[in-house]
Amino acid sequence: MIPAIVLAAGRSSRMGRAKATLPAGDGDTFLTRIVRTFLDAGVDDVIVVVGHDAESIARSFSESGLPARFVVNDRYDEGQLSSLLAGLSVIDRPGVAAALVTLVDVPLVSAATVRAVVDAYARSHAKIVRPSSGKRHGHPLLIDRSLFAALRNADPASGAKPIVRAHASAAGDIAIDDEGAYVDIDTEEDYRRTIGVRSDGGSENE
Repeated sequence: MIPAIVLAAGRSSRMGRAKATLPAGDGDTFLTRIVRTFLDAGVDDVIVVVGHDAESIARSFSESGLPARFVVNDRYDEGQLSSLLAGLSVIDRPGVAAALVTLVDVPLVSAATVRAVVDAYARSHAKIVRPSSGKRHGHPLLIDRSLFAALRNADPASGAKPIVRAHASAAGDIAIDDEGAYVDIDTEEDYRRTIGVRSDGGSENE
């Protein structure tokens, strides 16, 4: 089993509004699009970690009818690692081989990319599998269960990055041309340029 963890607990301070609830086109929000993508890729256990604006995000998501489990990270201000650990606490059980991890900031990744990451893991059993394009590395990131303990013991100030870098490999860095795997939407400008609508839901052409 390879569950997915969506990190959506931050304050979205640079955007000024919860990114999880932003329109992403075709009736989806960032969060519903990400969950739908995982489901379309065959991932049947999706965990969403929320923190800031947790109730409004969960309420917005519930309107979609999509299946996902929510966990609240009350320590979200301690950084992204705290949210990852909150997700791991829910998914870590016998039979789980690895976890897929993505950010709510990266809503445009395709189901084909998710499947490619899982397939690459099945072939290589690399401890870290991630989309790569030149020097860029994208999402979702797959983390082998053997690294869960290291993540729990990681320095919160450094987060997961040192562990990911230490265990990344040529076998796990897979060539993916999907631009959606690399587009991180953090600001209103990013949003307008990438999605083509304002954060109030209006079109740029209005």
